[in-house]
Amino acid sequence: MEVSNRQRKVPVDGRQVGRLLRLLLGEALGLKRAHLSVCLLDDAAMARLNETYVHHEGPTDVITFDYREGGPPIGRDDLWGEICVGVEEAQRQARRYGTRWPAEVARYLVHGVLHLLGYDDQRPAARLRMKREEDRLLRQLRRRFAWENLRRGAGRTRRTAPRGARNGRPGSGL
Repeated sequence: MEVSNRQRKVPVDGRQVGRLLRLLLGEALGLKRAHLSVCLLDDAAMARLNETYVHHEGPTDVITFDYREGGPPIGRDDLWGEICVGVEEAQRQARRYGTRWPAEVARYLVHGVLHLLGYDDQRPAARLRMKREEDRLLRQLRRRFAWENLRRGAGRTRRTAPRGARNGRPGSGL
């Protein structure tokens, strides 16, 4: 796993991003192997990717590249891809949904991994199925990982969220 922080506007701790992903991939999903790169990007870089590969204008929250397509066959327990996260977009969405940006970054990471596992959010029924799995995984991870640890300089002594802590979108149960 490789985490690359290519933006400097938001203080993200790349090591903690890696820790969260190891919990997600290993404990929550039970994957045997994962070849995963994560890029934390600013608005300008996300807009370039979005326009080039998705053909939408402007920055976005998360873009996923599945490298299994056309590559060597791998098992069902494997994952091979790249997740690009728009950290400035996470800040905007956090304000919109009344959360904190680390919770949004965690959501984007889970969302990206689900795409790499074959989940789709293009049709309403598939989007609902993906959203339910995303929320379930976030609840599971939240018991083992405090989202604020994703903030560079945050204290590392707290391993879990306090009882009753809620960090998620309204109505998501997080």
